Amino acid sequence: MLQDHGLRRDIVGEMHLRRWPLIEAPLEIYQIVRLCAADAAGADSIPSFRPGGQPLVAGGNRHLSGELGADLRFTWERHSEATCLTLFAQPGTPLIGPALAWAEAMPGEVVRATQIVIVADDATAQPLVDALGYDPAEVVSCCIGGGARIWSDFRIGEQGYGRLTVAANGLHPVELGRAVQAVQELGNYRNLALLGLPVARGQWSRLDAADERLRKIGTMLEEGVATDNAMLDELCRLSLEVGSIGSATRYRLGATAAYARLVQERLEALCPTPLRGYASLTDFAQRRFTPAIRTCEAVARRQGELADRSAQLSALLRTRIETHIEDQNARLLASLESSAANQLRLQHLVEGLSSVAITYYAVALIRDLTGGLDAFGVVVNHELLLAVATPLAFLAVYLFTRRARSRLFAERKNQPR
Repeated sequence: MLQDHGLRRDIVGEMHLRRWPLIEAPLEIYQIVRLCAADAAGADSIPSFRPGGQPLVAGGNRHLSGELGADLRFTWERHSEATCLTLFAQPGTPLIGPALAWAEAMPGEVVRATQIVIVADDATAQPLVDALGYDPAEVVSCCIGGGARIWSDFRIGEQGYGRLTVAANGLHPVELGRAVQAVQELGNYRNLALLGLPVARGQWSRLDAADERLRKIGTMLEEGVATDNAMLDELCRLSLEVGSIGSATRYRLGATAAYARLVQERLEALCPTPLRGYASLTDFAQRRFTPAIRTCEAVARRQGELADRSAQLSALLRTRIETHIEDQNARLLASLESSAANQLRLQHLVEGLSSVAITYYAVALIRDLTGGLDAFGVVVNHELLLAVATPLAFLAVYLFTRRARSRLFAERKNQPR
C-alpha cells in the first residue's frame, strides 16, 4: 500500500482544475469574474440552484463543476483573490434565465462579465456580428488557435456583459475549448491587472511631492542652511511618507505585474493572426494595456528609488552627525588630557612644597630632640647637626614620597577594568 504525502492528491488535482468541458457549436457561454472577501470566496458561500426544489451545487471549496439541468453545465473556481463562474448553455434552453439570475446573485463585486456565442463558421457568425452593431473603428477580429475567429469590441453591453462572437471553423472541440478559455483568461487577467492603474495614478502626485521634499533636503544638506537634527527629523518624516506609499501600493502593483505576465503568456499561446481591416488581440493589448502596465511599473520603480535615495541621504546625514560627535569627543578628550596634565604638574608642585614642609618639621623635631642632650653633659654643635640633617631629611622625604606615588600608580594600573 502506497503511503501518500498529505498534499499529493491536492497537488495532482490542481493540475486538472480550470479545464472547460468540450465545446461544440452552437453554444452560449456566460462567465462572471468577481472580487470577493476572504470569508465570502469559498464554495459554501454559493447559493444553491434549485430547479424543481433540488439543490445541485455541492463539492469542494476551490473548484466545482456539474450540470444545472438539461443542456446547461457550469464550472466555478476560486483564484487567489477572485472567483470565476462559467455557464455553458445550448441555445434556447429554458433554464438559462434562472441560471443567470442565480449566477448574478452570488457574492462579490464583478470585475468582468462576458457573453460568448459560438457558431459553426464565419458565414453563420456574420449576421450575429452585424446585429450587435459594433463600431467599425473599435471592433477586434482575428484568428486564434489555428482556425477559429473572434469578433468583439471589448465594451460593456446594456445588460452589463461584454460580447464575444466565435466562429469554430472546423476547429476540434478540444482545441476550440482551449482557445476560447485562453481568450477569456487573457481578458480576465487583463482586467485584474488594470486594477492597479488607478492605484498607481493616485500615488503619482504623492511621489512628486516626496521627490521635491527629498531634493530640498539634499540642497539643505549641501548648503548647510539647517541644523543636522532638523534635517534628520525631516528625513524621518519623508521616509515614513514613502513607506506609507509603498504599503498602500505594494500588494496591488505586485499583483498587477503578475497578472500582466499571465496576459502576455496567454497572448503568446493564442498566436493571434491579424485580419485585413481589423485590429487583432495583440493590437488591442499593445494600444492601452501595455502603457497602463508601464505606468504601474514606473510607480513601483519610482517608489523603490525614492526609498533608496531617502535611505542613502539618511545614512549620509547620520555619518555627518556621528563625525561631528566624534570631533566633539576628541576635543573633549584633549581638554581632559590638558586638565590632567596641568593637575599632574600642580600635584608635583604640591608634593615639592609638601616635601619642604615635612623637612622643616622633621628638622625642627631633630633640633628639639638634640636640644635636651646638653642636660646630660653631651656637647653638640647644633648648627652643624642641623646643617647636615636638613638635606638628609629632605632627601628621605622626597624618596619616600616618590616611592609611595610609584606604588600607588602601579596598583591602579594592575586593577581590572
